Amino acid sequence: MKSTKSTALALAQKCKNILASNWHGNLNTIKADSKGSKQEIYTSKVKYLLRKGRPYIWVPEKDLHNVNTLIDERASFAVPRPYPGPLANLLRSMKKLPVRIALTGEVVPLGDEKVRSATESVRKMVMSEQKKIIESSYAGSGILSSSTFGNTSRSENLVELLDNDDNYSVYKFNVSSCMFIDGNGGNHEVDPDDFGTAKPDKLPPFTAKLIDGINQSGIRRRALVVFCFAFLNENAKDAYILSVDQKGFDMLAKVLSGGSEYQWKEFRITFEEEADDVESFCSKLVQMEEAALDKVKSCSGLG
Repeated sequence: MKSTKSTALALAQKCKNILASNWHGNLNTIKADSKGSKQEIYTSKVKYLLRKGRPYIWVPEKDLHNVNTLIDERASFAVPRPYPGPLANLLRSMKKLPVRIALTGEVVPLGDEKVRSATESVRKMVMSEQKKIIESSYAGSGILSSSTFGNTSRSENLVELLDNDDNYSVYKFNVSSCMFIDGNGGNHEVDPDDFGTAKPDKLPPFTAKLIDGINQSGIRRRALVVFCFAFLNENAKDAYILSVDQKGFDMLAKVLSGGSEYQWKEFRITFEEEADDVESFCSKLVQMEEAALDKVKSCSGLG
């Protein structure tokens, strides 16, 4: 059964959201020597920024990619959805694969002027995102400040690229194909045109910080358990946020599944109205927490 156009576009946007929410990925190039390209693949983790719909990649000056791409510009780039803090350990214990995207294309080195322009984009992004975090409301700061697992925001991880132009070569990654890889290892090809026109929503820059802030808070984790009862009619003993977007969020919950056995299962909760930004998302989450508690009280006769 073929996917509908709306489904294809939604998948393309998921890919763009993943790219916009992360700041590092695995770059793969073909090993080269004085005689030309070999068939062996060289891989290393690099930092990047999504700019004008394309990844701009910062490669350390001594990295072999700089030599390889002189001979052969072809490359692939794999980027996972961020799984900060305790969520990463949980997924490993479940032997669950990370949702990720795999891009193929060509890497094009930037000249000095374009490198300065790309670096300036990083500077503006860092200032803008840090300002939003500092100026966030009580609801927003309460969630964002709960993130304690190192640097979890995109801006915190890319700030080191500033004023270090001499230590990096900067490349534009021209995408020719995109593959979405789900948590079960299934591959879903994304039309290059759909990928090119898709735009990320406004949450991805704060995705990792939101996820970690919720999952590191005992109070909010208990609220997720209440969500399972109030909105999903599920009896849960634990829960984690798995991913967030403007339309809602996915979570992993340890729910009663036959007899007295508990199993981790994935659930989706959708907002009645989309969240326009990180502030709106946090406000909607707080409102849902209050509504869930009211429903539990009503059901228990305490309301």
